[in-house]
Amino acid sequence: MSTLIRGGTVVNADQTFRADVYCEDGVIKAVGPDLDAPAGARIVDAGGAYVMPGGIDPHTHMELPFMGTIASEDFFTGTAAGLAGGNTLIIDFVIPNPQQSLLEAYQSWRQKAGKAAGDYSFHVAVTWWSDQVEQEMGVLTRDHGVNSFKHFMAYKNAIMVEDDVLMKSFRRCLELGAVPTVHAENGEVVYLMQKALLEAGITGPEGHSLSRPAEVEGEAANRAIAIAGLVGSPVYIVHVSCKESLDAIARARAAGQRVFGEVLAQHLVVDDSVYRSGDWLQAAGHVMSPPFRPKHHQEALWAGLMNGTAQTTATDHCCFCADQKAMGRDDFTKIPNGTAGIEDRMAVLWSEGVRKGRLTPQEFVAVTSANCAQIFNIYPRRGRIAVGSDAALVVWDPNATRTISAKTSHQNVDFNVFEGLEVTGTCAVTVSNGKVVWENGQLDVEQGAGNYIPRPTFPVVYDAVKLRNELARPSPVAREPSAHVTP
Repeated sequence: MSTLIRGGTVVNADQTFRADVYCEDGVIKAVGPDLDAPAGARIVDAGGAYVMPGGIDPHTHMELPFMGTIASEDFFTGTAAGLAGGNTLIIDFVIPNPQQSLLEAYQSWRQKAGKAAGDYSFHVAVTWWSDQVEQEMGVLTRDHGVNSFKHFMAYKNAIMVEDDVLMKSFRRCLELGAVPTVHAENGEVVYLMQKALLEAGITGPEGHSLSRPAEVEGEAANRAIAIAGLVGSPVYIVHVSCKESLDAIARARAAGQRVFGEVLAQHLVVDDSVYRSGDWLQAAGHVMSPPFRPKHHQEALWAGLMNGTAQTTATDHCCFCADQKAMGRDDFTKIPNGTAGIEDRMAVLWSEGVRKGRLTPQEFVAVTSANCAQIFNIYPRRGRIAVGSDAALVVWDPNATRTISAKTSHQNVDFNVFEGLEVTGTCAVTVSNGKVVWENGQLDVEQGAGNYIPRPTFPVVYDAVKLRNELARPSPVAREPSAHVTP
């Protein structure tokens, strides 16, 4: 199987140039001007368009069991919708139940993902701690290509972990050369605020936003970053939604700490007025965590992408239909948290970012694929158009327009937070594993065609075990409290 993309402008995160791109057997074989097409090759006309690395969505939840139901999007429909929007790889989340084996949960997710139309990889959540968890983290990195572990600081009495687990897991990630990721919200405070709001008679979707103000996210981000700094590990903060979290990341990076920030496309264009629409179902459709914020946070998020405080964009794609959202009709804490976005992420970022002068085309590539590939150690296999890279790319029409609607979406959900938004700049062609899977508004996908993409850990260039022992040793101040005490 071979494909020649002819006449386009190749855009990588560090360069833009006119070239043809030839793909064969799922790999880019040649990049250059006026390439010859071998007999039988499929020709894609990219004249007037950009040719870019396929998008990577580093934060999705396909068919996730959550809050008493299961997300409506499965791995086939979700990855197919992603391909229609120019996303050729997702990194989904394996979320073990507390006390469940991480390896058992990982195998369960691998089985579910076997139907994927597009490529996929996995973060694995640490939802509890024991010697078994510590050992299985090592097996996952060594034998299964997992190099990132997720930690929820929210969802008390479910999957939330305390600070001691954060420190132990961050330290284990450091030993393994893996990246710890964090959902930063103070779960204890959220729990208390939810309880107070319900007691005050606030049961509607507006209570969701009121119970999770920006301060609870900012506090948790600061705390996670501080713990990572004590351990010496990097940390990746997912779905940063507010200025408070961005400020925490910026301070840490300025001080030399390795901290990464992820922004959702939804948070860049939707604000918290959606919770006051007067339409219960409309408001409930926007319930996600963190929630949508007052409008001034949007400019802070855009600034974060523009100045490098935030490096990646995602969707937290986790779909629930109207009947599922209705589970919380009388109690906002029972509304399943999640919205869709995988099909629309890249178009929204181009239209609201590049077209409005916030991002260059090269920066667009950086925040939609290249930075993610580098942070999670699959660059330049992904995130770059170069000889030897995977044939996972998009032909992008910068001038085509469309109006986003749930009715025309390929996502398996009856609601879209971008409903009615007209975007300029769309995916004209998607190539996955060297095959054209989206062209002329038509999907040509196959269940099970997606590949699992293993992600190797980073080299550990210091003695992490020695560092662990040093951290565990009492400090001189602790042993001799009077030595540094001032009256």
